[in-house]
Amino acid sequence: MAEHKVRVAVIGASGYTGGEVIRLLLEHPGVELAFLSAERSAGATIGSVHPGLRNHPRAAGLKFRPLAQLADVEPVDIAFGCLPTGTLPVQLPQISPYAKRILNLGGDFRLRDEAEVASYYPKTASNPPSEEFAYYIPELSPSVPESRFISLPGCMAVSTVYALYPLFAASLVEERVVVDAKTGSSGGGRGSSESPAERSGNFRVHKLHGHRHAPEIRQVIAEFTGAAMDLRFSTHSLDVARGIMVTAYADLREGVTPLDVKRAYAKAYVGKPFVRVRPAPKLPQDFPMLKAVVGSNIAEVAVAVRDGQVVAVAALDNLLKGAAGQAVQAMNLICGFDEAAGLPSTAVSP
Repeated sequence: MAEHKVRVAVIGASGYTGGEVIRLLLEHPGVELAFLSAERSAGATIGSVHPGLRNHPRAAGLKFRPLAQLADVEPVDIAFGCLPTGTLPVQLPQISPYAKRILNLGGDFRLRDEAEVASYYPKTASNPPSEEFAYYIPELSPSVPESRFISLPGCMAVSTVYALYPLFAASLVEERVVVDAKTGSSGGGRGSSESPAERSGNFRVHKLHGHRHAPEIRQVIAEFTGAAMDLRFSTHSLDVARGIMVTAYADLREGVTPLDVKRAYAKAYVGKPFVRVRPAPKLPQDFPMLKAVVGSNIAEVAVAVRDGQVVAVAALDNLLKGAAGQAVQAMNLICGFDEAAGLPSTAVSP
């Protein structure tokens, strides 16, 4: 497939994540942007909705179209679902006949347990898909799914998984884990009702209990490592537009040494170009931080051990490595491109 242009549709292209998918694909040498859907912005140019894209030469003439018009174009190779939670289950019958594969960036089809789906994603429970969605993390899944329908992880979920996966894969920690996750305002989507006046200069609780990424984290660790996790997961809102910082706390099993931990992280992410383990951080600036990852498809991970306790830290850009970038990375692997095609590895600074 990589020998010709891959025809792509972006469904829900007017949101933050959809805009980032478009931005990355405009720089991708092997992609044709064949269809961009946005109901309320139908007929508008992409630059009028996403001003950051209006000066790109390949963006000239591209306009948003209503989803119903997908039936009027030649079927696409990949459709990126960038829709708000609860929307894809309803619109999937309008998309699936005209896309060879669907990469879902929303939360609707991530969870396996029916009771959890009903609790966290009720519209999914009432609109089950005709085919099962495979769950895919490029760095951790054993292979590229053959399924037509693929769900990618949530941004805070995958940040936490990157921090914790090596510890559970090597059976180094006890079940109880406490996670404190902090996220920028773009995580709430373009339709967020939160006033900038309330966010600016502030740092506040987002959700102390019941975040829908918590069962996803438990599910991923169980499926990918076979380990059960007693997770305490709380989230907070940062006064930044984008970026996630996760700090996870756990107790080491008896006899586990700092060298065991170091080796586990090295083994887990060796050869993984977009997850970088920070070497033996000593100073605060050595640890993962937003300024090192925002604007890139990189997740930084670091770990510190003392007195039988381990603290793991991960940072990434929620709109890139946590969403659009990871989706393009998945597309690259599915279609036979270089894994890094079209993806930035350097952050925007200052």
